[in-house]
Amino acid sequence: MTDHQFGPFGITTGLDSSADSLTAARAAEELGYPVIWLSGGPLPGLQTIADLVGATTSIKFVSGILAVVKYGAADVSTMYADLEATAPGRFTVGLGGAHGAKPLATLNAYLDELDVPVERRVLAALGPRMLELARERSAGAYPFLTTAAYSAEARKVLGPDKLLAVSHLVVPETGADRARAIARDTISFFTQIPGYAASLKRQGFSQSDLSELPDHMVDSLAAWGSPADIKAKLTEHLAAGADHVAVNVITGVTGPQPIEHWQALAPVLLG
Repeated sequence: MTDHQFGPFGITTGLDSSADSLTAARAAEELGYPVIWLSGGPLPGLQTIADLVGATTSIKFVSGILAVVKYGAADVSTMYADLEATAPGRFTVGLGGAHGAKPLATLNAYLDELDVPVERRVLAALGPRMLELARERSAGAYPFLTTAAYSAEARKVLGPDKLLAVSHLVVPETGADRARAIARDTISFFTQIPGYAASLKRQGFSQSDLSELPDHMVDSLAAWGSPADIKAKLTEHLAAGADHVAVNVITGVTGPQPIEHWQALAPVLLG
């Protein structure tokens, strides 16, 4: 397995350039998390990445992900070069979002233009062909909404030397009903997106599973319970072949960053 100095556990979250977001990034750094994977949807623009790097001193950032249909390769290349000059080694380019009839061709053309070293770019791969592209043209893959069994299969496709970093939902609730309700609310959104629906079916979930979100499905895709329970669930990915798990804390409340939950998990995940 590859070593990108991300450690076994990091954070997935959406940040912008606001004072609250910069404070959250500094808090994650002070807690000892080695990397933040920046959710692409909430990201307002490339400048935010530079702002976050500038507001911190050592924590790494990965764009997880930049949609190639939104951010031009030339602009991403320039930002990477600028950050590498001022904060070397702290930013890795995560790419995806190649929608349309020929996503592989779209990504290949984008990578042809992108002036970023292969070892400093990852792809948000889900399906086998995208995993193969990640293996051939990037440092590795960054899948989301996947089971530990998926990690084992992805490792086979990627081979032993490529990065497999998994973003996994975490619900900091010990009550099963409450935890599963929060997880279902998030998972149900993604089951409506064709790429994720296809991925879930490849992982063995049925159409009725996607419609009903039974307990066994929710428990496969979201970790909940005590910090120790959560670590045990996340570690299943590592045991199956993943190098790194990015902790995507969801609380059922939108807005504030879950700093208190990062803090509660840190002694268990990073100790």
